[in-house]
Amino acid sequence: MSRKKRIAVDMDEVIADVRPKFLDLYEREFGWRPEKKDYWGKKIYQVNGALQIREFLHEKGFFADLPVMPGSREVLSELKEDYEIYITTAAMEFRASLEDKYDWMHRHFPFIHWKQIVFCGDKSIIHADYMIDDHPHNLHSFIGKGLLYTASHNIEEEAFTRVNDWAEIKKFFQEELKKGA
Repeated sequence: MSRKKRIAVDMDEVIADVRPKFLDLYEREFGWRPEKKDYWGKKIYQVNGALQIREFLHEKGFFADLPVMPGSREVLSELKEDYEIYITTAAMEFRASLEDKYDWMHRHFPFIHWKQIVFCGDKSIIHADYMIDDHPHNLHSFIGKGLLYTASHNIEEEAFTRVNDWAEIKKFFQEELKKGA
């Protein structure tokens, strides 16, 4: 019996939506809320040099209440039937995020076992068949098939198969299953 193929899934900006939180912080700190056209092509904290709002990533609680990306829970639950799913998040830079991220996963993705959650600093250690990530640098060192999840900061990247939402991810993996049959 052959093993199921393995999918490594990034957390932030792939299954956890950090954009609303950054928009709220930006509005609170600067008195106006950037529109998509203002941050498209960069991170929200790069709008008008607002790098100080990136510091909120280091605060306990920042990651605790992020919204779930639409469709991610349902699609991952379905994919789990045919694939091994691992959540791989480069959390080590933000020490205060570890407990928040673990609790967030338990609350929103209870079907992902704790043994399938990987907190790391450098994702080049990840061994999987596929990786879904919003940061191209994580995919450049990945030896499997990289899927780039569209985010404002990666719109110029063309080196990887792009997925814009979880419906596209579901379709991609349905096609992969057909190829393997």
